[in-house]
Amino acid sequence: MPSASSFSSAVSDSGRPAPSSLWRDRDFRRLWVGQTVSQLGEHTSLLVLPLFAVLTLDASAGQLGILRAVGQAPILLLSLFAGAWVDRWRTRTVMVLTDAGRALALGAAALGGLFGLLGLPALLVVAFTVGALSVFFDVAYQASLVRLVRRDQLVRGNSALEGSRSAAQIGGPALGGALVSLLSAPIAAAGSALFFALSFLSIRRIRRREAIPERSERPPRMGRRIHEGLRFVVGDTSLRTVCLASAAFQFCFAAMMTVYLLFLPRELHLSGTAVGLALAATGPGALLGSVLAARLPGRFGYGVVLVSAAALGDGAFLCVPALHGSAAVTLPVLLAVGFVFGTGGQLVNVMVMAVRQTATPDGMQGRASATITFVGMGMTPLGSLLGGFLAQEWGLRTSLLVTAAGMLLSPVVLALSPLASLGRTLPARAGGGRDRTPPFA
Repeated sequence: MPSASSFSSAVSDSGRPAPSSLWRDRDFRRLWVGQTVSQLGEHTSLLVLPLFAVLTLDASAGQLGILRAVGQAPILLLSLFAGAWVDRWRTRTVMVLTDAGRALALGAAALGGLFGLLGLPALLVVAFTVGALSVFFDVAYQASLVRLVRRDQLVRGNSALEGSRSAAQIGGPALGGALVSLLSAPIAAAGSALFFALSFLSIRRIRRREAIPERSERPPRMGRRIHEGLRFVVGDTSLRTVCLASAAFQFCFAAMMTVYLLFLPRELHLSGTAVGLALAATGPGALLGSVLAARLPGRFGYGVVLVSAAALGDGAFLCVPALHGSAAVTLPVLLAVGFVFGTGGQLVNVMVMAVRQTATPDGMQGRASATITFVGMGMTPLGSLLGGFLAQEWGLRTSLLVTAAGMLLSPVVLALSPLASLGRTLPARAGGGRDRTPPFA
């Protein structure tokens, strides 16, 4: 039985060859548009919900840490299940359902806020629901690209999708902060719901059929499929290193961001709009990182660029705890920090994704992606709780310095691993690029 990607990328639903250019492929354009507005909705909501808690509900550091941890908990709880589940279902169906669910959840939050019914408990429910559905969407859209395009188009496809994510990083936080400051948190939540609704409308128009597993009388157990994904990632040196580096980064980054979201409005006295701009500065940096990711590895080697980008981007936040003064002084520095962080982070993201996709068989893509997400992003709830605790016990400046320094653990892990010695090209997958396991084993 052919793999999903070889089937869907070779022919269209009408039986004719798929277009050679990604941008001539209507189904890819629909995926790209849907993923773009979905990312914009996600990045808007990631700022809207914390700002609602801090500026409207006057949440304490501990309460903000709990809110962020609840929104991130689904990554730890559901990633492995999502990977095994997505590998056996049409990704279009998964993405459409999760878009609809997130639109409904944030729409309900908007109505509750307008009528004064949205307190912290309800905000926690909304954050968990949106986070849970985002786990399934993120796994599905990454697996969808592999099924939708040819393998030689993956780099261009990933570049387009990562560019969308970068644009969302620019527009999402800035738009969310502006809506909260100029209008209200309920209106900002409604705006996020609208983005997810638009994504729903675009992705549901994808027509190319995906190859899905035939339903056998005794399908593999979910636990077995999850175990296969874990065993594959643990057994691959490159993927194992990515997991460790990601876990170190995500844990410390989540702690730092919890403190950062308190530090900007309460210590530097920035408005919601200014906070949004400071966070949005990572977007232009990420766009630059996307461009550099296509050029620097071929000139200096993947290993050198990967370690250097991680060290430069993660180290940028070390100067933030020393900031004092008015917004006219501090905001330009914060914009520069965000830009450098976005550039380095995007370089790392693109190269790590290329390493993962190159090393992983088609039928294991969803599970490999989910396993890495589980190990790395699964640490974010614990990091958010730690950030809230440190902010209460040590104060904002000291906590920000400690957590920012902790982010440098990630480039250290990369520098001590075989990934640091990667050359100008990535090694070919064992077995000549063919799956080592059946697509839906």
